[in-house]
Amino acid sequence: MLFNRDLSWLGFNFRVLQEAADENVPLYERIKFLSIFSSNLDEFFRVRYPSVFAFSKLKPKTQVKASVGFNDDIPEKMQNEINRQLNIFGSILVEKIIPGLKAHGINFYYKSQIREEHLSQIRDLFLSNVLSFIQPLLLEGNFEQRFIPENNRLYFVVTLKSSDQVTIRNAVINIPSNKLPRFFVLTPLDNEEYVIFIDDIIRENMICLFPGSEILGVYSIKFNRDAELNLDEEYSDDLLNKIEKQLKKREFGPPSRFLFEDGMPRNVQLFLASVFDLQFEEMFAGGRYHNLSDLSSFPSFDKNLKYPKRRALNPVEGMHRGDIFNVLNKQDILLHLPYHSYNPVLSFFNQAAIDVDVTEIFITLYRVAADSHIVNALIGAAKNGKKITVFIELKARFDEANNIRWSREMKEAGIKMIYSLPHIKVHSKIALVKKGSGKESLNYAILSTGNFNEVTAQFYTDHLLMTTDLSIIEELAMLFKFLQTEYKENAKPKLKFEKLLVSQFNMTEKFERLVETEIKKALLGEEALVRIKINNLEEPGMINLLYRASQAGVKINLCVRGICCLVPGVEGLSENITIKRLVDQYLEHSRLFIFGKDDTAEVIMGSADWMTRNLYHRIEVCVSIKNVSLKKELIDYFQIQWSDTTKSVELSAALEAKPPEQTENAVNAQQSIYAYLNTHQ
Repeated sequence: MLFNRDLSWLGFNFRVLQEAADENVPLYERIKFLSIFSSNLDEFFRVRYPSVFAFSKLKPKTQVKASVGFNDDIPEKMQNEINRQLNIFGSILVEKIIPGLKAHGINFYYKSQIREEHLSQIRDLFLSNVLSFIQPLLLEGNFEQRFIPENNRLYFVVTLKSSDQVTIRNAVINIPSNKLPRFFVLTPLDNEEYVIFIDDIIRENMICLFPGSEILGVYSIKFNRDAELNLDEEYSDDLLNKIEKQLKKREFGPPSRFLFEDGMPRNVQLFLASVFDLQFEEMFAGGRYHNLSDLSSFPSFDKNLKYPKRRALNPVEGMHRGDIFNVLNKQDILLHLPYHSYNPVLSFFNQAAIDVDVTEIFITLYRVAADSHIVNALIGAAKNGKKITVFIELKARFDEANNIRWSREMKEAGIKMIYSLPHIKVHSKIALVKKGSGKESLNYAILSTGNFNEVTAQFYTDHLLMTTDLSIIEELAMLFKFLQTEYKENAKPKLKFEKLLVSQFNMTEKFERLVETEIKKALLGEEALVRIKINNLEEPGMINLLYRASQAGVKINLCVRGICCLVPGVEGLSENITIKRLVDQYLEHSRLFIFGKDDTAEVIMGSADWMTRNLYHRIEVCVSIKNVSLKKELIDYFQIQWSDTTKSVELSAALEAKPPEQTENAVNAQQSIYAYLNTHQ
């Protein structure tokens, strides 16, 4: 029994939308949640929507459909849910956010009449700032060879009547929000601020673009295009060049959603469907403004309408002396981001780059910051004569271009680069530093649930372990050696990992054994407990194992942020399984697995979700935590999140979100974790 993954994901995105509606959330943070919702939905249409409709074309009796929770009515349910959420989105923006801004002296021109005092300023902005970036094109003649709308770019379709009052023509105009700000701040009036879309600056001056013609209609449009890269996995050519070529194609790939302004006449819709070769299921009526992910850049007027900044905690005593390796020689370090400062991680790589005793650095990179301090440290280390080996995943979706740019810079600096493996992604977040040589050698390792990215570390929750544990380091060295060899899917070396759980080698088997141990406890009448915190739960084998554990009497607490295909609370199948979803200020990103209870519990952290792709088509790394105090920290961390009564919801058998029972003393997990870590540093 499986719940459909795409409907489940839409449930997660609705939970994001609920934060935008929550009046207890600061106003600008609510605007941010609207932006995240919109961005998520765009990605859904680029990544999932094309495959959903391709899947729906399979024969009705295909067993594969039932095995992944897919019924023939799923596309219709999906569309109805998307429409429902978009209507709620519009209501929140128009009825809650815009009046909220007005109450703080910020007027947002949103489908509203522009004050006469601003018209001349808008004309000046159009002529001096905007016009040079606009390219009007008539949709006629040999059009298809001249112009194809790019993915996620904004356009107007304009219907014109020529000066002869007979000829009707359609033109397309780009809205240059990729070159200019989406929002412009206008001159304050009556001590109040005013903000306008670049879209409306163009609308107000449309006549300047078509002098002599009568404008019959102006309609905003945009395309989402299929984002999947169609790469030949038997890489015979240079992978960088191949992916770069595919990236250029992707912006003009097959359309997955054509979004047009509601109210566009049917004849114009049909004309555009013909011009752009669109199918009915690819066309969606929308609002006046598209790409509302741009709300993330809505102008701030220092109105104190955001979350107050928390001081990042420093868990590492002695770090002020700047010697991270000295600290690690005495103790392991466990960071809980973003509550803890990311400085120990930056210090780790910066110090390794200049330490004369450091000889080698190994690291896997999946998503790195655009101006990465870590990569710059690696480049500096290479220039200092150290041997640097970097595995960079060029197939990290939507980060391919950034990764390619950095890979070129690192290669030019003399870093040994390893680029992607055929048939598989390397998603692990691991690093290894070798210091000294021979008997005096010391090695240091990092294993993380999140990317080596100092930007996302400010708002993603992750756990990061820094250690000198010899057995962990030996196994990491073995894995890095493997990553440098030619990967053959049907002839993997038989590497043996004990401390590490590595997908492709021992990860699923280890998780299965741990669940089986709890099943045996339950059958003997002992208390059995499984606690898991992940982003996504989709892999059928692991779900069925949890069902079997529930049937045996194992109590299972799952904190699943996003996709969840397991159906909880079904009598005789999953009545011992409880699932919660937590959405708050920070993005819940860590993966944590706890089997058993108290001091005997097995505690594991790492990069892997329980999805088919993670367990079978990626290199993921998890690590078992043996340090007693660090184990307790992670167990306490989970329990604090599980106790949340303000931002978590419990999923029902229909995967509907039920708010937690309200208690006299409300618990906000993210605030409580910060307080807990503050007292334990």
